[in-house]
Amino acid sequence: MPIIKTADDVQLYVKDWGTGRPFVLIHGWPLNADMWDTVAHELVEKGFRVVAYDRRGFGRSSQPGAGYDYDTMADDLAAVIDGLSLSDVTLVGFSMGGGEVARYMSRHGGKGVSRTALVSAVTPYLLKDDSNPDGVDGSTFDGFIAELKKDRPAFLETFGKQFYGVGMLDWSVSSAYLEWTKEMALQASLRATIGCVDAFGRTDFRADMAAFKVPTLVIHGTSDATVPFEISGKRAAGAIAGAELKAYDGAPHGLHYTEQDRLVTDLANFAR
Repeated sequence: MPIIKTADDVQLYVKDWGTGRPFVLIHGWPLNADMWDTVAHELVEKGFRVVAYDRRGFGRSSQPGAGYDYDTMADDLAAVIDGLSLSDVTLVGFSMGGGEVARYMSRHGGKGVSRTALVSAVTPYLLKDDSNPDGVDGSTFDGFIAELKKDRPAFLETFGKQFYGVGMLDWSVSSAYLEWTKEMALQASLRATIGCVDAFGRTDFRADMAAFKVPTLVIHGTSDATVPFEISGKRAAGAIAGAELKAYDGAPHGLHYTEQDRLVTDLANFAR
């Protein structure tokens, strides 16, 4: 697999599968590119090239002490697109990855991108303040950080169940899959994991929405308990000119797994 070096000498681990019109898939917090494996495999089988990379600090990429802000992470995305000489890209951001998509479109003018998709994304703005009274209270993100410092494996085990909408009597997601998700998250550095909480929880992307000048698909589960549909997917679709909204009724945050067949079909049809 190729390694892309960023402007500040961080090495990004990149998976590059298949041939054809390219997808670039950006993973969510606190996972890595492996979360996309089944979706990526199926898109390759449908005739696409699929690139997915580990965000700095996560998975097999370098773990620097700094750079967990969206300007830097958008520059990292630019390094991947430029480093692989990609064009006509369908750029897909899941959860916090939607922030990289938004900031890339504004900061880098959407270079090489012909379509964008926001999946369970944090855009346009999560934090509750006077301008966003229906947002998520900052104490929620402070609590994440406190629990990560106290007992990261325990926090991630509980968070993973919410991520996939798993209840006490719900066996739709196996314990083995939940364990794999936790192991994936634990590959990241603690510093990156904490730094990205502040990034996705407190970054305002509302000004970036005007930079989406290409066809855009917004996919969000109506039962997302991690990034609520009403303040994220619904608002993002309304803020992006011409965006198409696909609300997955009853789907949780981690719909890349729970709704993966539908997601693959929708992404493939959109890219065509």
